[in-house]
Amino acid sequence: MTDKTDKGPAAAPAGPGASGTPYEAIKAIPVRHYGRWISAVVVVALLGWLVYAFSQGNIIWDTVWDKLFDPAVLNGLWNTVLISVAAMALGLALGILFAVMRLSKNPVTGAVAWLYIWFFRGTPVYVQLLVWFNLSLIFEYLNLGPIYKNEMVEVMTPFMVALLGLGLNEGAYMAEIVRAGIQSVDEGQTEAAHALGMSQTKTMRRIILPQAMRVIVPPTGNEFINMLKTSSLVSAVQYTELLRASSNIGNTAGAVMEMLFVASIWYLALTSVFSVGQYYLERRFARGSTRNLPPTPWQRVKANLNMFRRTEVAR
Repeated sequence: MTDKTDKGPAAAPAGPGASGTPYEAIKAIPVRHYGRWISAVVVVALLGWLVYAFSQGNIIWDTVWDKLFDPAVLNGLWNTVLISVAAMALGLALGILFAVMRLSKNPVTGAVAWLYIWFFRGTPVYVQLLVWFNLSLIFEYLNLGPIYKNEMVEVMTPFMVALLGLGLNEGAYMAEIVRAGIQSVDEGQTEAAHALGMSQTKTMRRIILPQAMRVIVPPTGNEFINMLKTSSLVSAVQYTELLRASSNIGNTAGAVMEMLFVASIWYLALTSVFSVGQYYLERRFARGSTRNLPPTPWQRVKANLNMFRRTEVAR
């Protein structure tokens, strides 16, 4: 008698395959990107040609290395850093002030802030420097009543001209950056602060600006690096910064191109150093928005070294 008891679904065939034969390993063959190799060879060839051309040009490279640490060049380097930091500090202070004024519900302060941003963003910084430099042609004296009075030529020193020209121009750009950062913070933060009894000023200082810094810092770092290069324009108003100091030596020693290369090397060094500082500053203000910060370049190097050591030990 046949057993009709239900034994469930039929058992699968023995072995990994339906027919019982083992599966074959899949051989993944990567796609060859011949265009990448060709473009890499072309780029390397162009770079090699460029290096060879400069090596064969009429350039005395020994002069470049000898003048790199010349005292006059180092003094100009210090003046470049000084005027860049001072002008950026002035621009940041003015930017915060005029950003708050523009966001104010007071139509007068809002209009004044808009007019300031419109004027200083709409005129070249080189023109502004020349206006400050020749201000004595319009006003012979600076008269502040009982507080201060002096001849305008004595007040408008090269440093003061450079500070006002760069700082006021930078303030207009920083005002827009700060305004964008403030508006990036959710309005509920302001409402919650007011519900706790905070004033408008305290809310801005304790609640809004710290959160807005995450948006403000990256473009501000870019603006400062741009300021380092823009500071070369103040050589036109007789401020002895890096470019002017290098040009003076080049004109005297008959090494114009060599000294321009010296200035370029120092500008690259400055921007590189401050770019590293910008990177770590951005990481600091990103802590509140990112749970796990990406590793720094040094941390990645250490991780790779540790992995290499573990691999060697395992062998």
